[in-house]
Amino acid sequence: MPLARRYAALLLVAPLVLAGCAGGADEASAPPSDAPPCPTSPVEVVVSVDQWGDIVSELGGACANVTTLLASSSVDPHDYEPSPADAAKFEGAQLVVVNGGHYDEWAAKLAAGSAPNAPVIDAVAIGDPGHEEHEGHDEEGHEHDEGNPHVWYRPATVTAVADAVTAELTTLSPSARDYFAQRRAAFGEDLKPYQDSIAKIRASATGKTYAATESVFDDMAAAVGLQNKTPAGYQAAARNESDPSPADLDALLGLLRDKGVDVLIFNSQTQGSVPDQIRSAAESAGVPVVEVTETVAPGTDSFEAWQVDQLTSLAKALGVPA
Repeated sequence: MPLARRYAALLLVAPLVLAGCAGGADEASAPPSDAPPCPTSPVEVVVSVDQWGDIVSELGGACANVTTLLASSSVDPHDYEPSPADAAKFEGAQLVVVNGGHYDEWAAKLAAGSAPNAPVIDAVAIGDPGHEEHEGHDEEGHEHDEGNPHVWYRPATVTAVADAVTAELTTLSPSARDYFAQRRAAFGEDLKPYQDSIAKIRASATGKTYAATESVFDDMAAAVGLQNKTPAGYQAAARNESDPSPADLDALLGLLRDKGVDVLIFNSQTQGSVPDQIRSAAESAGVPVVEVTETVAPGTDSFEAWQVDQLTSLAKALGVPA
């Protein structure tokens, strides 16, 4: 099984969830408990994945009815096969929010067919406006492919998406302008522990090194100043959702056995013998293992809490303040 074939074990143990719910794990988000009543009719919003669904719900409060199509860690967004019922959820949508970057193309296609007049916020495009221009082109022998789509781990993109969502909600419901401005300000306050954690780790850990089983956390690792020492061949295999060659795997295992990095970033939603070997090599050598997840961890109160929990674990592993 390829390394990047995520959530395999969860999918096997939860067939009734996937088969019995047309949207896989769709969720109509309730307004945050601190959200005041809406002074007007709420905006109908559809979001592809929960990494952004939680943020949109916070920003919209009671003035947005937010439906998140995939709100479960048991479903892999890369390979999700939407149903006609999923398309129906887009009907009547006034705003659509997708991740982009080929991560959830199915959502963009459903929006185009079922909500052609709704504005679409694409997180990848917002975070990297030149992404589509250089996508698939070579530059000095390096193929950009589709880049790293896990942009919810890019702090600047989180802020840019929040601003874009607030702007679109305000355009769609001008009478709730002040309400949305207050929600954006509240979200900014909620982000402060997240931003403080990033700044504190960066102040103490810049130059420390890591290896990773996947690229999911790479943008955040860069934001806190870590250097990626994952062998290039292994990185390419993981990015292409294929098994690494024996030589590429040996290169990563050897790096860990020699304690050539300060931490191993481990996507705990990946199942299989390859990640198990990698984790075992790190633990045997005494390299701290920091678990991260691609989707919002079950039971987490908010996007910010999810991120801060992981940053706290990273700081502890690096031996720096969080």
